Amino acid sequence: MRFLTAGESHGQRLVAMLDGVPAGVPIDVAAIDRDLRRRQLGYGRGARQRIERDQVRIVGGVRHGRTTGGPIALEIDNRDAPNWERVMSVEPVIDPPAPVTRLRPGHADLAGALKFGHSDVRDVIERSSARETAARVAAGGVAKALLALVGTRVQSEVVAIGSVESAPTWDEAAVEASEVRSGDARRSAEMIAAIAAARDAGDTLGGMVALRATGVVPGLGSYAEWDRRLDGRIAQALCSIQAAKGMEFGDAFAAARERGSAVHDPIVLEGGRFARTRNRAGGLEGGVTNGNDIECRVAFKPISTLMKPLPSVDLATGEAAPAHVERSDVCVIPAAGVVAEAMLAIVLTEALLEKFGTDDAETLVASVERYRARLHPLGKRQGQGGGDLTEMP
Repeated sequence: MRFLTAGESHGQRLVAMLDGVPAGVPIDVAAIDRDLRRRQLGYGRGARQRIERDQVRIVGGVRHGRTTGGPIALEIDNRDAPNWERVMSVEPVIDPPAPVTRLRPGHADLAGALKFGHSDVRDVIERSSARETAARVAAGGVAKALLALVGTRVQSEVVAIGSVESAPTWDEAAVEASEVRSGDARRSAEMIAAIAAARDAGDTLGGMVALRATGVVPGLGSYAEWDRRLDGRIAQALCSIQAAKGMEFGDAFAAARERGSAVHDPIVLEGGRFARTRNRAGGLEGGVTNGNDIECRVAFKPISTLMKPLPSVDLATGEAAPAHVERSDVCVIPAAGVVAEAMLAIVLTEALLEKFGTDDAETLVASVERYRARLHPLGKRQGQGGGDLTEMP
């Protein structure tokens, strides 16, 4: 499976295209819309979220609620687009708007202008904007629907905003009821206060999101080539999200300071099945899923656009100038978790289809069930008086 997105922040719409999705996957448009709405919520979001009411429109690849096996095309209209018609016109305009030339530190403005030779940073701003993540969330909704067929589910929870930290509760009701998507009520209140203080100071805040995928099929990914290792692919996908600057599997950064005897996850036998007494590896060993939950964290920097702009330089004149101020958020960490869910779901779906490549969902599910049965033959063999681990495949 592969996917692409297109569209600009203030263009007519965003588009996502997925190719390689098997036929027969049930698609619930309302479920995708719920994720799109979750992406727009959260304390610290800006005025743009009061304008947009994101809803997906599927224009290809789905019929009567199920995928057809053809490419799936998803569209999300930008309701704010009419206010930007002259600025974002596809055709040349007689009286073009003044170019944006004051560069924002921390944003793609300067790097993008240098790369593509733009004299108007608007051409960078529109595509590098995190508005693009709405298309990712829509594509992730399709991936989640496919993963659900094999019992895999992806969750996220905010575990830090600024200096306020919490442990994940994985209490879905509490997380979704929180304005900052933290299941810890006390820490939620402290996070909200931190965001409010940053807003009053004309500043922004970053933070950290925890992710968990349960019911993951073991054996996804590969140790045989560097680019097939699933931990590397997940890291690339998560770090591709706007403002993401780092991630870890399990508690990797704490584990880096400890001895191996305390870090690695002992293997035991429970009910004829291989299991582990802990999950500090985060569900991956050698670039391959090991049957434990995938657990990871993603760190996001503060939003680059500041209401009290940092010193910068004008792209056109080279003179010192305050950074451009674009309508923006104070904190996007609650929304970033929803985007991270989508990206993790997409990568897991790609890996699942690579291992069980098929054209239809029914065959995929049957293949996964046969594979899972093959992974756990110990109970049967021990019942026959076997139990010699050296006989296991």
